[in-house]
Amino acid sequence: MTAPSLPLTGAQYDIAAGEYQAIVTELGAGLRQLSCRGLQLITSYGADEMPPAGSGELLAPWPNRVDGGRYSFGGAGYQLDLSEPDRRTAIHGLSRWASWRVAAHEADAVELTLDLLGHAGYPFRLALRAGYRLTAEAGLEVTVSASNVGSRPAPFGTGSHPYLRAGRGSIDSWQLELPAAQWQPADDRGIPAGAPQDVGGSEFDFRTRRDIGATMLDHAFTGLRTGPDGRTPARLTGPDAEVTLWAGPGYGWLQVFTGDSLGPDRRRQAVAIEPMTCPPNAFVTGTDLITIQPGESTTRHWGIEATIR
Repeated sequence: MTAPSLPLTGAQYDIAAGEYQAIVTELGAGLRQLSCRGLQLITSYGADEMPPAGSGELLAPWPNRVDGGRYSFGGAGYQLDLSEPDRRTAIHGLSRWASWRVAAHEADAVELTLDLLGHAGYPFRLALRAGYRLTAEAGLEVTVSASNVGSRPAPFGTGSHPYLRAGRGSIDSWQLELPAAQWQPADDRGIPAGAPQDVGGSEFDFRTRRDIGATMLDHAFTGLRTGPDGRTPARLTGPDAEVTLWAGPGYGWLQVFTGDSLGPDRRRQAVAIEPMTCPPNAFVTGTDLITIQPGESTTRHWGIEATIR
C-alpha cells in the first residue's frame, strides 16, 4: 500500500480563536494563512505550493542578506552558500526550508522545534523554537527562541516575512503608518550603502499615517518608536481592514517591501512588514548582531491583529 503523501509544505497545523484562524506549516515553521472574519490578513498560498517570495517565512539564524556570504566571527572566517546567486548573497538564513517538528498543538496554539546542526559556513548548533498563538482579543502572537546547545558562541539574528493585506486591489490607495525615524540606504543587491538616514523630508517618512501612493519600498527602517508596552506598532489601512504588526523588544528593525519586483499577479498587492533583530548584512558589519553563548538562549515576540470594517 502506498503511504499517503504530504504536500510540499509538509504537515499543516490549524489554530483558531474567536474570529481569527491560522495555518502553520511543517516546512520552515511558516505562517501560510492568517484570517479574521474570513478576510485574509496576509498573502496566503496553497499547501502544495512553495512560499512565494518568502511569504510567511521565519528567518534564522540571520534575516535578510549577507554580502557574498562571507563573514568573520570569533577570529575565524566563514563562507555561506549563496542562496541568492544572482545577487551573490546568502539570504534569509537556514531554517526556512527545514522540516520542523511539532512539540505541542492545541486548538489555539502550536509550537514547533528545529535542531539546527552545523552547516557549511555556519558551524554552530542551535535549538530553535517557534510558537504561534491566537487569542480572540489580540489576534496572533509569535514567539521565536534560540538556545545555544553547542560548544562555542554563535552569531544570531532572526526575522519573519509576512506580507500584510488590508483588502483587495492595489496598495496604492492604502495607508501606512511606520513609527521609524531612520531608513537604511542600500545598493541594487539589497546590501546597506552608508549609514541610516533621517526619514524627515524624504519619501520614506510614514511616521504619520498617509497614503502609500506610488512610493516604492524595499528598505530597512530603524530608530523605532515604542509604546508604553515596549512594542512598535506598524499599521496598514486598506478598504476592508486596519492591520497592525507589532514588534516586541529586541526587534530594532523593520524591512518594508511593497512588492514592486514581484510578478504581475502579486506586484503591489500586499506590503511585507518584516520584524528583524538586525539589519541586512549584520553578519559582516556586526550591527545589532546577537551572540549566544553556550547554554544561553534568546527570545523575541511579535504579532498581528486586525480591525475589520
